[in-house]
Amino acid sequence: MLSDDLIRGAADAAKYTGLPRHQIYQLVAKGELPAIRKGEKLFFRKSELDAAFRSDAA
Repeated sequence: MLSDDLIRGAADAAKYTGLPRHQIYQLVAKGELPAIRKGEKLFFRKSELDAAFRSDAA
């Protein structure tokens, strides 16, 4: 289900990835981390975060 894959906000994405919140914002601003922007809010998909970091390790 989509809601199971959804992370709301940079703080929760930081907890999920283990990165500092400011680094999440930086990576999104550079286009290196996939995010969905709805107004002021950022949303992330766990599956896309997993894929983004998996490709960095390769």
